[in-house]
Amino acid sequence: MGVFTFTMADIASPVSPARLFKALSTDTHNLLPKVVPDFVKSIDVLHGDPSSVGCVEQINLAEGRIHKYLKNRTDEIDESKYYIKYTTFEGDVLGDTLECAVYETTYEAVGDGTQYKVVAHYHTKGDHVKTEEEVSIGQNAITKMFKAVEAYLIANPHVYA
Repeated sequence: MGVFTFTMADIASPVSPARLFKALSTDTHNLLPKVVPDFVKSIDVLHGDPSSVGCVEQINLAEGRIHKYLKNRTDEIDESKYYIKYTTFEGDVLGDTLECAVYETTYEAVGDGTQYKVVAHYHTKGDHVKTEEEVSIGQNAITKMFKAVEAYLIANPHVYA
């Protein structure tokens, strides 16, 4: 088993860290199916509270997607620092090559906006090596989802204000 670490996103946004953190870290179960229904069909909270360590959520992906679902567990969360660490520990997205994927997401205040950063730690099975192509697919999905949420928040300044 190996661990491969990649920066999956490093995006500047005019939206405040507090709003982005709420939208993308603690209220995803309500927001993502509404904002990116072509990607996320629904999110079920299976255990705990979405703003607490130990929360387990099942993300059901939209019909027509290659993968059907994944389960995430919140490992660390610090709302005052806009930081969350979670693990994808189950789901067909892991395939035959990954034991799990651990993501660390930060929302750093920069001027009136945010620097959004996602670092992924892929724990592979056996001697599998994560390829640039595999990483690129994940990076594109994260960026696309982030930009859709950002556009929604800009168009709806009262949401999470």
